[in-house]
Amino acid sequence: MSTVTQVEEPAARARSVKVTLKADKQPALPDINTIRKAIPAHCFKPSTLRSLSYVARDLAMAGALVWAALTYIPSIENPACRTLAWLTYGFTQGLVGVGIWILAHECGHGAFSVHRHLNDFVGWVLHSALLVPFFSWKFSHARHHRFTGHMQKDMAFVPRTTPSYFVRSLAGSLGSFLDLEVLEDAPLVNLIRLLGQQLGGWQVYMLFNATSGETSMQNLGAKWWRRSHFDPFSGVFRPQEALYILISDLGLALVAAGLYYGAQALDWQTVFLLYGVPYFWVNHWLVAITYLHHTHQDLPHYDGERWTFVAGALATVDRDFGFVGRHVFHGIIDTHVVHHLFSRIPFYHAEEATRAIKPLLGDLYHSDDRSFMGQLWDTSRSCQYVENDPTNPGVLKWAQ
Repeated sequence: MSTVTQVEEPAARARSVKVTLKADKQPALPDINTIRKAIPAHCFKPSTLRSLSYVARDLAMAGALVWAALTYIPSIENPACRTLAWLTYGFTQGLVGVGIWILAHECGHGAFSVHRHLNDFVGWVLHSALLVPFFSWKFSHARHHRFTGHMQKDMAFVPRTTPSYFVRSLAGSLGSFLDLEVLEDAPLVNLIRLLGQQLGGWQVYMLFNATSGETSMQNLGAKWWRRSHFDPFSGVFRPQEALYILISDLGLALVAAGLYYGAQALDWQTVFLLYGVPYFWVNHWLVAITYLHHTHQDLPHYDGERWTFVAGALATVDRDFGFVGRHVFHGIIDTHVVHHLFSRIPFYHAEEATRAIKPLLGDLYHSDDRSFMGQLWDTSRSCQYVENDPTNPGVLKWAQ
């Protein structure tokens, strides 16, 4: 691995100090049990009461925002101020929605409580409220964790091995004026690429299993229209999982019915402002978070022969999003490496667990505390496709 990020251990909260190092070869990886032993035992124990208290807190915040929006915003006479108020509401509710999404994510991993049925019920309710098919996501996301960094079997953000079709098409049309490398780095091309990813990336993934590895599905022969997370007989799932996909769809239908009747009682414009705008914000943040956790110039990917669970889990990066990341997003941005190693660690123990494994992992631990949104732009430009590392067979690195 060519460059890695070293993190120094502070006395208070773990903040990363970025140091670029050169390595002749990939450091030896510790086994998973050695890493586990470095983490205090209590970090693996969820508290049902504590987890439920976060659900109550986040739902109370979401409800308070809806009440405030309906009570005060319509009475604002100035159109510009009223528009600004709705925009502020949509952005803020989107942040709260991400926190609710993450709590359902905890349920899907079994980190919410030791009670499986409670995890499934709470996760189904919370994710359904956000129009996320809980069990469909739970099954595919578990496989993403099982095969993180595997070029053929990972379920999310598997990188391309050639420039994108969009860039190649532009190069074909403008080849007499611009070469491929210029187009890859063009700000306008990057903006179009990011807008597509951030506005529609989640929906495309849910409908077509986009960005997944070539052999990640359970039925490799499924046609492109049978790869949906909403289809009980999708190639993404095993036959015995079909009932759970139907239950996920039922949750979505109930919420859709609620939105319909809400539009009848209010009007569709108000419902869109109350729910639709935050919905797009939530999905923007979740796509950005997942993308930046798994896309970084220092992170390798592996073919099937070189991949191991520990290697894949360590091919992720912790980032920083300040107060919002720690207290509204439940630390998901700051502690993703340990989450991929041990997904059953509750989020409120993940920071302590991260501090515990840093001395053991050393240069194998990746962190980047530069501007989150700035890195979204820079990463999209610098990490477009991977190529074989000639000095490290079986390892793929981002093309320079």
